[in-house]
Amino acid sequence: MNFLDLAKSRYATKKYDAAKKITAEQIEELKQIIRLSPSSINSQPWKFTFVTNETVKRELAAQSYMNEQSINDVGLLVVFSVMEDIEHFEKRNISILPEAWRTLFYEPMIKSNGDVATKSWMEHQVYLSLGYFLSACISMGLDATPMEGINIEGYKQILPQDGYAPLFSVTVGYADLSDWAHPTVLPKSRFELEEVVHSI
Repeated sequence: MNFLDLAKSRYATKKYDAAKKITAEQIEELKQIIRLSPSSINSQPWKFTFVTNETVKRELAAQSYMNEQSINDVGLLVVFSVMEDIEHFEKRNISILPEAWRTLFYEPMIKSNGDVATKSWMEHQVYLSLGYFLSACISMGLDATPMEGINIEGYKQILPQDGYAPLFSVTVGYADLSDWAHPTVLPKSRFELEEVVHSI
């Protein structure tokens, strides 16, 4: 199946087949893929936590509002987190980059705008990895759901990650074909091509 066909079939799964779980081999492949995610100037201000432990997964599910059942039904939950300390980020990530990337881009175009803008830019890099990850999942025949509807503080208490803060999580598994949001039940809806894509 080509990528266009995959894009047409991918959707944010609402109901998973609890009896069909992702394999350990698939999880390892996803780990390798997410590590290779693109980011601006290769800044990589992220951490990806792969949760398969059922006890921890249930605890996180309870902090995930309307997504609780989905998390309990799948075999994998991935938590996407961003580095919190800008100074540490600069020492660990930025300092090893080519000098031109630091002096011609990061310092004058990002850092000079202040801490709030810098942290926002760092979060944007984590979101870049999300699109990459969702594409990887559908290419492997897996269904996935990105979830911003999580209790950030609750996640922090369950997954203490020194220097990192969770932004969102993603369930990965196999859709239940009776899912009300499945494309065979609820056809995929997008604005028309000419409304969102312009050619100059």
